[in-house]
Amino acid sequence: MSETESVTGSPTTRRHLLARSGAVGIGIAFSGALSELFTGTAAARDLGHTGYGPLVPDPDGLLDLPEGFRYRVLSREGDPLRSGEGPVPSHHDGMAAFAGRAGRVHLVRNHENRATGRVPVPVIDGLTYDPAGKGGCTALTLDPRGRVLSERVAVAGTAVNCAGGPTPWNTWLTCEETEDKAGTNGYTKDHGFVFEVDGADPRRTGAVPLTAMGRFQHEAVAVDPQRGVVYETEDAFERPFGLFYRFLPEKPLGGTGSLRAGGRLQAMRVPGVPDLSSIQETGARFDGVEWVDVPDPQAVTTPIRHQDFGPRGITHAQKLEGCYWGGRSVYFVSSFARSAEGSAGDHYGQIWRYDPDRRRLTLVIVFGPDTDVQLPGESPDNICLAPGGGLMVCEDGGGAQHVYGVTRRGEVYALARNRQNTGTPEEPEYGEFAGVTFSPDGHTMYVNCYAPGTTFAVTGPWRG
Repeated sequence: MSETESVTGSPTTRRHLLARSGAVGIGIAFSGALSELFTGTAAARDLGHTGYGPLVPDPDGLLDLPEGFRYRVLSREGDPLRSGEGPVPSHHDGMAAFAGRAGRVHLVRNHENRATGRVPVPVIDGLTYDPAGKGGCTALTLDPRGRVLSERVAVAGTAVNCAGGPTPWNTWLTCEETEDKAGTNGYTKDHGFVFEVDGADPRRTGAVPLTAMGRFQHEAVAVDPQRGVVYETEDAFERPFGLFYRFLPEKPLGGTGSLRAGGRLQAMRVPGVPDLSSIQETGARFDGVEWVDVPDPQAVTTPIRHQDFGPRGITHAQKLEGCYWGGRSVYFVSSFARSAEGSAGDHYGQIWRYDPDRRRLTLVIVFGPDTDVQLPGESPDNICLAPGGGLMVCEDGGGAQHVYGVTRRGEVYALARNRQNTGTPEEPEYGEFAGVTFSPDGHTMYVNCYAPGTTFAVTGPWRG
């Protein structure tokens, strides 16, 4: 499909959502220390607006936005890649935007294809890790007006490329959310690694696994720009649930070679807290957080989360997903926890903050209980800081799927709703949003619809 554009029309009934500390809204209860969350970032300004108005139904049935906002479809799964390398792969997931020369923007986009991926990432010489892997990344280059100049494979032969994170030296770390080894699902090599991708020049980074960063069900990463420490989340699908890691590179900063040089992988231990889901009160604070060396980062015989971390154990959490650096701290998301699935407590989403200077972990935000899955607030996933203040959060739950914002004052508003029904009129289904990110100048929001794989560019009257 060629690039298309739609303009929102007349308004509809607004979905009013209360989101102040301890309050229950129509579909969400929200509490959180927002002033702490945004301290030291551009979002620390006193921006207390409740959004941009009601979502307007899109006549083309793709993306509902507030009045005055526009979207452009940059890419759809199954359409030809502009490089001629094959079709655009399916399952669009994590993504980041980087400044290029002469006002250009480079988008690097994950494809979370498993062994049976619907439209695999094409196998390209010099960019392929395991020819049996269906996942990987593609890279789009946009001109200063937002038009697609090129679209090509950036890395191939990987598996279940879910999220990741940008580096301070303008590369993308793409993460495999799997522990499959060679011989499983037809793979010829072990999987479960992080790969570095240069969106401007993919052949500079190639398809080299950063094995020292561990082999596990990776979700997202965030890099401390001062120390070069890389924080990593693990989204394990069964007990024991995932861990929160940090990687201490031998060469802390300075480009591609810094992470390939190796380092130490450690897991977080919160003394007295074996499961983060047991903590329910926002503002709960834990000092003296410990970091324990991972016995076998390659998980040769035993997955890391099953390994022996000594008599004091290690701290687990269900559905560890989004991760980003803000101010002087790293933030990470637990999308949900369910005691029926083995967690110590129940919630509809948490955001945690770790301050490495104080070795302090704080529960900053709690979502839920959600009383209507048609409203935003269930299962936050990918997350980013909005240039004009606040957070943008991708929803990954049941029913309608949204990108929603959270202001510094703790107010939640819907910014976009996916209208692409992959089910039936009687039983509609909507793919999750993923990979929300902003252009370097802050004027454009890019976001993916997971299925059918669609990449949108959203412009409009952004505040700030």
